[in-house]
This record gives sequence, structure tokens and C-alpha cells, in this order.
Amino acid sequence: MAKKTKDARIQVILECTEQKKSGVPGTSRYVTTKNKKNTPERLELMKYNPILKKMTLHKEIK
Repeated sequence: MAKKTKDARIQVILECTEQKKSGVPGTSRYVTTKNKKNTPERLELMKYNPILKKMTLHKEIK
């Protein structure tokens, strides 16, 4: 039988913050993983938003 371990990496969803403010319909979301032991705070990354056609700030949602 395989050894059971607690996985430190979890899946998180990143959602665009600028698109919410602008009122444009649709959402830009990305799914990624993070190590919850090294980065316990919420993740913020600059990602490409295909609806707005530019790089925007995406924040982790729960």
C-alpha cells in the first residue's frame, strides 16, 4: 500500500480584480497550485486577461 502523507500543495483559483470593477461581463480565472506552508497568505499574481486584452492583477479566492 502507498504511504499516506499530508500534501502541502493545494489548488487555488485566481480571479481578475480589474474586470469586477470595470463592469465588463464575464470573468477571467486561472487555476494554479501553491505550497500552503511557504505561502500561507493569499496569492496575488499578474496574469493575462483575454477579455480586457491586457495583464491584470489576479487575486486568490476561496
